[in-house]
Amino acid sequence: MPRGRLAALPRARAAALILGRMKLARLMEMPEGEFADLARRLESSPLFHQLSAAGVVAFSSSPAARLASRRFSGYGLRMSGSGLPELMDGRCDLARLMRFLGQERFAEWFLGDKPVSDEERARGCGITVEEARKLRDLMDRAFIRGEFEGPAPAAPEKVFSAVAGVQLNGERPILSFFHRDIWKRRYRVDQERLDTYLLTTSPAGAARARHLLSRLQIMEQRKTTLYRLLEEALRVQSEYLVSGDPSRRKPLSQKEMAGLLGRDPSVINRLISNKSVQMPWGLEAPLAVFFPSAKDVYREKFCALVEANPGLIDAELSRKMERVYGVRLSRRSIAQYRKELSLEGRRKRIAAPARSSPAQSI
Repeated sequence: MPRGRLAALPRARAAALILGRMKLARLMEMPEGEFADLARRLESSPLFHQLSAAGVVAFSSSPAARLASRRFSGYGLRMSGSGLPELMDGRCDLARLMRFLGQERFAEWFLGDKPVSDEERARGCGITVEEARKLRDLMDRAFIRGEFEGPAPAAPEKVFSAVAGVQLNGERPILSFFHRDIWKRRYRVDQERLDTYLLTTSPAGAARARHLLSRLQIMEQRKTTLYRLLEEALRVQSEYLVSGDPSRRKPLSQKEMAGLLGRDPSVINRLISNKSVQMPWGLEAPLAVFFPSAKDVYREKFCALVEANPGLIDAELSRKMERVYGVRLSRRSIAQYRKELSLEGRRKRIAAPARSSPAQSI
């Protein structure tokens, strides 16, 4: 609601709206484990049991939400890990290596609690010591232990909360959620029985019941919004998820997603800011990988083109980008992409040895 319209409301109603927004914003940012704990606390309260016995609140199944049987328990992705390109590239050697190992063997040798050397990992997994070292290094950079590492530091590093795993059903990516307590069922309120209950209880009891039901309603909003966001993200980025090729991502802004879901962009921003999914190739990546800007997409396409055609000069790359991807890049944009990707131009690569040759130094 615009600020002017909010100011025109009665003070009590405006305060209620602001408070409701703050609660929803807090729930949107809440990690999945904390959200599940909140749901368990509410469901174990005497008032919830009383409303349930009166038929006011009931559980309904959530058949659309698939549940994952297991996940990499006890590990969270560092906020700093979002910059690792290996997390979003399903075609890289490490992703293929993880698929070769399988989830159980990978979890046993790279996510276990016992101290293991790279040589032991290599023998146990049937890979080389160098491959074991690279995988262990990726885990050291991308994942951290959860609450099992002892007392938390005074200022703990914020981590991503894993929501679901993305699996492939043929050529279609599908979701499997990790936290069963959140996704296996939904709250359903019987309005007729609620009206009867409110008439038979005290004013204070009615206020407490309305407050609890309001919290349940906000929790359902959070679940519904997150579910729809993930479904839309998978639909838009299905080519990327099936191929594992980051250059196949499509531009998708948070504002566009907000329009698709009928939500405020700030809600979408809070929802994805600290959450992650497990990709089809086994690595955990932040939800932000589903929301690249047009510049991000063009840069990845350019990188793929340079890697496939290392001998082309900038003018030739520009023409090929337009012919293959339908994207026209200026020389300035190409120079900027080369700098960001640390890709030297063909002229520089050819000219470098000439400057150091004896003929040039005479």
